[in-house]
Amino acid sequence: MKRLLVTGRHGFVGETVASLVASDPTLSHWYVVDLPAHLDVRDPLAVAALIDQCRPDAVMHLAAQSWVPDALRDPETTLQVNLIGTLHLLAALRRSHFDGPFLFASTGDVYGLVPAEVLPLNESRLPAPRNPYAVSKLAGEALCFQWSVTDQMRIVIARAFNHIGPGQSERFVVSDFARQIAEIKLGRREPVVHAGDIDVTRDFTDVRDVVYAYFSLLDAGATGETYNVCSGTERTVRSLLERLAALARVDVRVEQDAQRLRPSEQRRVRGDPGKIRSATGWRVSTSIDDSLRSMLDYWEHAITNA
Repeated sequence: MKRLLVTGRHGFVGETVASLVASDPTLSHWYVVDLPAHLDVRDPLAVAALIDQCRPDAVMHLAAQSWVPDALRDPETTLQVNLIGTLHLLAALRRSHFDGPFLFASTGDVYGLVPAEVLPLNESRLPAPRNPYAVSKLAGEALCFQWSVTDQMRIVIARAFNHIGPGQSERFVVSDFARQIAEIKLGRREPVVHAGDIDVTRDFTDVRDVVYAYFSLLDAGATGETYNVCSGTERTVRSLLERLAALARVDVRVEQDAQRLRPSEQRRVRGDPGKIRSATGWRVSTSIDDSLRSMLDYWEHAITNA
């Protein structure tokens, strides 16, 4: 079995990695190594000790400060975690003579504000990050590319667009809607959903499909290359809210909350997954309804058992 180090193991995507490895026979050759619940990648000694202990055959580097409002409030911590933490990890792997594949989880947010006529976004688009989170991820991409050249590490970069699924924090819009609608269905609140701007579009992918994309890139991604991880489908946030309500069989009223609005919001987003499809054969396999149902089930269970 191959020992897989997943930084951010106890986060949304990391938990999904562990769950799929445990349940999917096609991933049975992987073993996700145990991690401390609160590994701080800003601590080079802690990172080095972890690498010495686990000696991974492959790495998925998911650990990050990924909440944009927090990044705007505290850009220094975001850069320390997302950039300097990545440097600590790479340095520790070099000292241990690691020679396996390394995946750096970046974000489609690095593309920044783009006109609708250039959609779908592909990897040839020049990034123009507009917040500290995106800046930190683009800097991490550049660092990883440099190490793939100077240290000849087998590093691949995944620019994941919006992903959704069970277990996602309610800080993210679709999970927040699923929680509110689950509360309405269970009679825990009035049939009113509080929302920001729901007429923007995004490219949503189920987190399980995102994880399968990451595994495909560990296996077949080219060293130093960057790949969009996205569905290639553009959906309004409103359409997902309406579908959640329909799946829960509840009628809701939407009230706009000014605190949920973001200035200079990107109106439309759609990515081009052509490069990863050509390189690995990966494509989305989870329907949007399956994603939304699983989120509703997750929140109903969480609320009922709280």
